[in-house]
Amino acid sequence: MKFLRRNTAEQSATVDTDEHGDEATREDAADPTRPKGRPTPKRRESEGKRRGPVPPPPRTQREAFKRMRRNKPERRKAAAERRERMMAGDDRYLMPRDRGPVRAHVRDIVDSRRHLMGLFMPLVLVVFAATLVRIPLVQQVATVFCLALLITMIFEGTMLGRLVTKRVRAKFPDARDKGISLGWYAFTRAMQLRKLRVPRPRVTPKDINQVG
Repeated sequence: MKFLRRNTAEQSATVDTDEHGDEATREDAADPTRPKGRPTPKRRESEGKRRGPVPPPPRTQREAFKRMRRNKPERRKAAAERRERMMAGDDRYLMPRDRGPVRAHVRDIVDSRRHLMGLFMPLVLVVFAATLVRIPLVQQVATVFCLALLITMIFEGTMLGRLVTKRVRAKFPDARDKGISLGWYAFTRAMQLRKLRVPRPRVTPKDINQVG
């Protein structure tokens, strides 16, 4: 009998709750200014309802390939946007070694000058072409020329590293970058062709007097 009474009491409480809930719902609908009888859903839950359920993973390789082809234009557009921002010098899209005002200043110093080190890549092609020629005199001349140019590039890189370190220490006295690191960064950038430098140069050799 106790169990029956308890079950009856629970059923009556449930009925009363449902009736009160229905009445509260009707009252909320009748009076929109009245606060709701339930907690406000979270933003994540509401956004999830608007977006819909997450699509299931592909079951076959063919289905995965179709999804990849469907999303290919969007990925290309996003990659092109990231590439453009990286070339423009946006720190959010640059590699860790290129970030910060110190590295940007080093790039400006390098880009505001003309360097023999920029002939490094064409020099490699000359050496390769000279090895294919079977004329001993041509090989000897090419070897001596490349050796002299290589020594000149090393000397120029050393002087550029000292200049960059001096300018950075003067403009950024609190910078923690080591002199060897700054010099090597300037050396590797100066070795690249101007059109292939990443990020894109902001200054030209005409602006050499404006770069402090």
